[in-house]
Amino acid sequence: MRKIYAGKFRRYHGESFIKRMTDLRTLLLNIRDFIFFLVGLIQSIFLIYQLKPDVIFLKGGFVGVPVGISSAIWRIPFITHDSDALAGLANRLVSRWAKYHATAFGPDNYSYPKDKVKQVGVIVGPQYSMVTKSKLSKTKAELGIDKNMSVLMVTGGSGGSAVINNAIAQNVSEQLDHNPNLYIIHQVGLGKGGCYSNLEHPRLEVHELLTDMHRYSACADVIVSRAGANTIAEFGVQAKPCIVVPNPLLTGGHQLLNAKYWLDNNAVIVVEEGKLIDSHGDKLWDEVNNLLKNRAEASQLAKKLNNLVANDASKKIASLLITVSNRGKGDA
Repeated sequence: MRKIYAGKFRRYHGESFIKRMTDLRTLLLNIRDFIFFLVGLIQSIFLIYQLKPDVIFLKGGFVGVPVGISSAIWRIPFITHDSDALAGLANRLVSRWAKYHATAFGPDNYSYPKDKVKQVGVIVGPQYSMVTKSKLSKTKAELGIDKNMSVLMVTGGSGGSAVINNAIAQNVSEQLDHNPNLYIIHQVGLGKGGCYSNLEHPRLEVHELLTDMHRYSACADVIVSRAGANTIAEFGVQAKPCIVVPNPLLTGGHQLLNAKYWLDNNAVIVVEEGKLIDSHGDKLWDEVNNLLKNRAEASQLAKKLNNLVANDASKKIASLLITVSNRGKGDA
């Protein structure tokens, strides 16, 4: 493993130009990180010359910018990959030199030249696989949950989501009392367990972090999540019905675009953050209870999401990398 410096350009979806120019802390951090980028560029130029790779894979993130530019300088072919429906800024900055753009969504979602786009899906770990009815029951048993329980899993990602946490927590006692077959597993994020105060319930599990998320998502009958492409791809491989609450503030509104794509394909239920807040969580709970009650609808969502997710993204990307590498050697 080699390390290089990389800067990050901080900007926020919906932020006005005036606010950007008056946010002194962000401006200073961007200036500092631009210097990091210049250092990383010099490091990358020497590193690529030393390693002389046949092909380079850029997954995204700003570390890819100095590497991509250095690859162009040394005429080393590289392939980018975008998990979201909106291409990341780092990949866009080096896109002119890329051999191909591997993407999770269809070519029409990106500004790349169509002949360079190869839709491959999202890379998902081998621990995620289709969850059959028998596997669902088995996983519940392994986690000490009655197989007849309707399991709701809630996650806002490793950092958690205060908005989702509050929407679930403020109504959780009422929901558990109303539905004796409801079992909730809630991953709230590091340091965010306080949303439940001192509430304890035998059918409520609160985790700040789940290192084995795949086990808990496997036992879920319905999942509430943000609209991160990687996370939803994992749940899609498992064929789970999902209710997504896209974060409207993330760069470029990429979660909003992800959610729109899945919604247009009738593969998820979308609850807008604003409506969730305005309804004090009632809107979210209405959708949860509807899916738990209407298993046929939940099953249809799960099947459509599973069909949208390419289960062999890793193989497709590997094949593309090998093809490009062989062409560089004159073997194809």
